[in-house]
Amino acid sequence: MDINFEYYKIFYFVAKYKNITRAAAALRSSQPNVTRVMKLLEAQLGCRLFVREARGISLTEEGERLCAHVEIAYRHLRCAQEELCKREDAGSGTVEIGATETAIHLFLLHALRGFQSAYPAIRIRIHNHTTPGVIRQLTGGTLDFAVITTPFELPKDISGETVQEFREILVGGTQYGRLCGASFGPEDIKRYPWVGLGKGSATYELYRDFFIGHKVDAEPDLEVETSNLMLPLIEQNFGIGFVPEALAFSLLEEGKLVQIPFDCELPKRSVQLVLNQGRGSSPAADTCRRYLLKMAETS
Repeated sequence: MDINFEYYKIFYFVAKYKNITRAAAALRSSQPNVTRVMKLLEAQLGCRLFVREARGISLTEEGERLCAHVEIAYRHLRCAQEELCKREDAGSGTVEIGATETAIHLFLLHALRGFQSAYPAIRIRIHNHTTPGVIRQLTGGTLDFAVITTPFELPKDISGETVQEFREILVGGTQYGRLCGASFGPEDIKRYPWVGLGKGSATYELYRDFFIGHKVDAEPDLEVETSNLMLPLIEQNFGIGFVPEALAFSLLEEGKLVQIPFDCELPKRSVQLVLNQGRGSSPAADTCRRYLLKMAETS
């Protein structure tokens, strides 16, 4: 079967905008032509790719699978174009960065400060996911690089470099102030509500293994998807939790949180910049990555 690249280009824009009219406008084409091409592509592939809804269209399961491949191909072509056409110009382009919530607040926001002023023609897109999710995207080729928190296992061709080390502390809201003078060990975690990241996150696996190592069977009582939800919940006395010391510092200073002494050393953690060595990168991505590494050295 011959590949009609124009069909897949049009499919990419329809999948991106989830709207035939908007896709046609972006392609400088007409709505009937875009609809016709999508019907031809569905007939060629022998499956439905879209489902029409009141507010637009959505991808079918087959459409989602095709979109994952087309998006990677589109990004590779765009990177190749930037590399060939703008090899001497590292000051323009788009950079796709994957990042975990903790890495964003501990490192990325601070490190990117000043980047836009230095390189106003470079656009930054930040994709926020869990560590395993970011690694999957990086392996799939949809990211230029990523900034994530340990622990994680890196697949082949993915390399990592530490940009910041951090430690976590056990904290609670003011309701748990009575615990400040007590001796608190791993076995005590089960006596109080525990707020933590849920299954599928690197932090969940880290603390699961930590407590198993201390012969304690413990699970978070209140699981959240992102770390930025933890501090508000802990501050409102929903429970206690382990959070990066730097992120809790201001709330501790204001007396909105209390630090609970933990009589066991917690696992060491770090923020790492990871890169897929198996694929090329654009000049803009190289510029941004070097900028972040430089900021890591000076911070």
